[in-house]
Amino acid sequence: MTEKDSHQDQETIDFGYQQVKRQEKESLVANVFDSVAAKYDLMNDVMSMGIHRIWKRFTIDCSGVRPGQKVLDLAGGTGDLTAKFSRIVGEQGEVVLADINNSMLKVGRDKLRDKGIVGNVNYVQANAEALPFPDDHFDCITIAFGLRNVTDKDAALRSMFRVLKPGGRLLVLEFSKPVAKPLSKVYDAYSFHILPKMGQLIVNDPDSYRYLAESIRMHPDQETLKGMMEHAGFEQTSYYNLTGGIVALHRGYKF
Repeated sequence: MTEKDSHQDQETIDFGYQQVKRQEKESLVANVFDSVAAKYDLMNDVMSMGIHRIWKRFTIDCSGVRPGQKVLDLAGGTGDLTAKFSRIVGEQGEVVLADINNSMLKVGRDKLRDKGIVGNVNYVQANAEALPFPDDHFDCITIAFGLRNVTDKDAALRSMFRVLKPGGRLLVLEFSKPVAKPLSKVYDAYSFHILPKMGQLIVNDPDSYRYLAESIRMHPDQETLKGMMEHAGFEQTSYYNLTGGIVALHRGYKF
């Protein structure tokens, strides 16, 4: 083994507050979502007190999606955004619900089919770092509460840029950094003390929700993520702080 190979083997990355080997993070994240998939929607409603629906509605409103367009709902999980986009693009459009985790994808597929959403929605198990789609293919890409779990975020942003059509836009909805210190203190107390207890009561898994809180703290702040998007090629990048910066919606265009 060469010195270079040895260095690569020891390369680590954050998994919450832990440092793990880079090649292990994907499977560790997969274990988290395998554990929570069945009650993912319920936990979202409980832990956000339903506010996640407002954040997602704002994302839809900022998407500019029109009938007949192609949309990629990346890390789309249980399909909240896909359901709304399906109605907007209509029969002539297409929505791809993509997620790296098969458990989440199955829950999303079953949920949307139960709602009668068929025909213009396709389901693809895909890694955001190497999207299996042609260049210049989608009019809009959304990734909601998924980017922080990606091992190589820069690679994922470049991959998203590649599959967007010229004139297309990317929207990243993600937990971020509260803008006021008093809110930050309350948020920390809630995240590290209340969330794991909710996870224990509802899905019998406090560790996954402890990881959630830690992964949020390790995710790039608003300005850093904006810079990462620009480095990947996006232009006219901007972001909106929602609920005091607990969540931020980043938007960028491909020209």
